[in-house]
Amino acid sequence: MLHDTKILMTGATGMVGRPIATQLARTNEVWAVGRFGDPQTQAAMEDAGVRTLRADLADTDLPALPEVDYVLNFAVSRTNDWGVDLDVNVDGLAALMYACRGARAVLHCSTTAVYQPDGHRRFAEGDPLGDNHRGGGDMFQTYSISKIAAEAMARSCARRLNLPTTIARLNVPYSDHNGWPAYLLEAMLAGQPVYVHEDSPSQYQPIHADDMVAMIPALLDAARTPATIVNWAGDEISSIEEWCSYLAELTGLDLKLVPTAYTLSSVTCDLTRMHELAGHTQVTWQDGLARMVQACHPELLNG
Repeated sequence: MLHDTKILMTGATGMVGRPIATQLARTNEVWAVGRFGDPQTQAAMEDAGVRTLRADLADTDLPALPEVDYVLNFAVSRTNDWGVDLDVNVDGLAALMYACRGARAVLHCSTTAVYQPDGHRRFAEGDPLGDNHRGGGDMFQTYSISKIAAEAMARSCARRLNLPTTIARLNVPYSDHNGWPAYLLEAMLAGQPVYVHEDSPSQYQPIHADDMVAMIPALLDAARTPATIVNWAGDEISSIEEWCSYLAELTGLDLKLVPTAYTLSSVTCDLTRMHELAGHTQVTWQDGLARMVQACHPELLNG
């Protein structure tokens, strides 16, 4: 854990960032920068010890930001409007890094969705990039390309500003209350089918928020110019089919898996570099999902 540092974080109200921000705020001064369109969310963050500052990365001029030790960029725009998503994910990142150019290090959260789809290949950091999420339907049209562009901007700013940076390509993040497995649980609870890719099994490496928080200090220590690039994922490969079967076992809910070509395909990655820089994850996917059910729907647990 980080202690007694000053951290500026974007995306702190999102699915990935919120549990990280609230955990880090227990031992650090954490500033969450965002639009805070929901006053209740902002109040909840402040109640958890996170300081908030209203700002929009899409704006031409950012307000004055506090001087900090570290910057954690978890912000992402997924509107499917190319202009909006490029402005926020790419130009907004440049504005953020320039405004915080005196920081000791930046951790930019990217995604393993930047890799060119290649079946069940375990992607290493030097593998070809491509439009990984295009097959996931209309909701992902801009995602992979804008995240690739954001990586390029992070690399450029790291060099030009002499600002040590780590670009961490995140696989499937989740927490006790949120994440892709939580959405699948809600789908099962509503009696909806779970779509899986026809090139089965649909494999990933989910990583719990506890492991992400534990690895952040090492990822910041690994920041360099040129930027360090590292895959960020759980040690265990598992599949949507396995997650949902286990959730059905825990809860007694019915499971209907529907294979289709029009959903996200497997993305697993080589973690050699992550293990060298930040160690291994500790929360198994089974323990993580059991914790998630206990937190979200304890009434569903069998025994």
